[in-house]
Amino acid sequence: MAVTHGVTSATPIDAQDAEQIARLMSVLATASRVRILALLRQAPHSVGELAAAVQMAQPAVSHQLRILRDLGLVAGTQAGRTTVYALHDTHIAALLDEALRHIEHLPAAPPRSDGAAGNHP
Repeated sequence: MAVTHGVTSATPIDAQDAEQIARLMSVLATASRVRILALLRQAPHSVGELAAAVQMAQPAVSHQLRILRDLGLVAGTQAGRTTVYALHDTHIAALLDEALRHIEHLPAAPPRSDGAAGNHP
């Protein structure tokens, strides 16, 4: 693993770090937030642009952005009467990139055994 800010694969994770990592991962466990972050990974966007791109109502996107902002993942800048959101830094983009690389290497999901996958007699 590459060294980043002094962190290596040998760096221990204490209880406080584990709590913070779990909080970050729980925020990323919502697909709409991941989609918003993915768009911001490409370029800064206004709430209206994000809402149109992810096909969500503006108040819902604002709520998701508030959660992301509270965790320090995004930052908003006033541009006239509009707030333009961007990733706080490149770390979240790198995390998304790694997640994409990881899912490329996962085995294909097995068919569901509950019949929901289109299993017909």
